[in-house]
Amino acid sequence: MNILLNREAVEAKGMLDSPPYSVASSVFKALHRNQLDNLHIPHSDVYYVRAALEKHSGYYFPLDVVEKAMRDEGWRDRRSRNRYEGVKYD
Repeated sequence: MNILLNREAVEAKGMLDSPPYSVASSVFKALHRNQLDNLHIPHSDVYYVRAALEKHSGYYFPLDVVEKAMRDEGWRDRRSRNRYEGVKYD
């Protein structure tokens, strides 16, 4: 898969509303089948980072690629018990 596509190219391929660029269809299917337990919905931070990347680079990255890069750089989901590892509060 070529991840270096702009939004127009992703839309032209008919992939704008499907994984890995969107999880909406997966969420609706899981809701319909009552199978939300096995569904991974990216944290809102992932969407904000992807929007910033698109604004600055012109490329529209898949959600899983953005999330993996964020995790590799040390970001952790708030639900993760390791999110604030090393941070001390008084």
